[in-house]
Amino acid sequence: MRKRLTIAMAAVLALLMMLGGSVYAFTDTTGDPNEAQIAALQKAGIVNGVTEQIFAPKGTVTMAQAVAMLVKAFDLNIDHIRFIKEPKASDTFTNVPDDAWYAKSFLYASLNGVPIPKDADPMQKLTKEQYADLLFHALIAKGDYAFVKMYVVLKDEQEVTKAYMNSIQNLLLGKMTELDNGYFYPKKEITRSEAARMLHAAIQFSKQHEPLPKPPAQQADIKLNVTKVNDEVNKVTLVWADRPNPGYGISVSAIEFGEDGNAVITYVLHEPDPNKFYPQVISEAKVDTFIASSYTPVLNNPK
Repeated sequence: MRKRLTIAMAAVLALLMMLGGSVYAFTDTTGDPNEAQIAALQKAGIVNGVTEQIFAPKGTVTMAQAVAMLVKAFDLNIDHIRFIKEPKASDTFTNVPDDAWYAKSFLYASLNGVPIPKDADPMQKLTKEQYADLLFHALIAKGDYAFVKMYVVLKDEQEVTKAYMNSIQNLLLGKMTELDNGYFYPKKEITRSEAARMLHAAIQFSKQHEPLPKPPAQQADIKLNVTKVNDEVNKVTLVWADRPNPGYGISVSAIEFGEDGNAVITYVLHEPDPNKFYPQVISEAKVDTFIASSYTPVLNNPK
């Protein structure tokens, strides 16, 4: 009888695991103000605990943990990009080993426009403003959203890093974060519980709002320059010239290799950050990519 009961219990546990999520809930989130959001993210496989049953809601969040969560939450991937050689995190980041558990997350986030510093320390503890900036850029990685054009006054806005203010403002306007009696506390290290609340709210926002279509890149006059690297590979440079300041940018979003011998390059144009000041000097934005010399590079310029 005991043997049958043991087999039955094992079958139930296996079934529960097949149906999704961990059988075990975190034991230290009961009574936490964000208990429901943490549980929802755990069930979706987006957050993990420091152990199987311990979430440590008051603990801090590292850069590696945050980037991994965001990549999972918004399904950031590189399926839309074709490469001549396999990309590696170490090609971009000086402190991210290619065999680290978070290496692919850093790579995927970066290639989707999430602004992670090249010399970022994966074990760095994030402040609230740093996390807010990463979260907002992960949210808009696949399309911009329409936000109310108003300014939310922060009592501690003098403490906010200017580069992060646009992200913070949009998160506030989208109800993805909130002020505490008018204060944002930008330099305070964000807790795992707070990060989970903001991430859950951003996911719900993305489900309730349709992203705006990205402006077609072909509206700009983009020049294409080809330089031989060796007999097998050419360097292809896309140049967006005569920009009024150095805040403009361009990136390659995809390369499609056709049977006709053409490598069709799709690119994305980036406007200056409205919260930054740039010297008014004629500049050019450019980006390099590499393709096999057997292909002819062609810009994606649909009618």
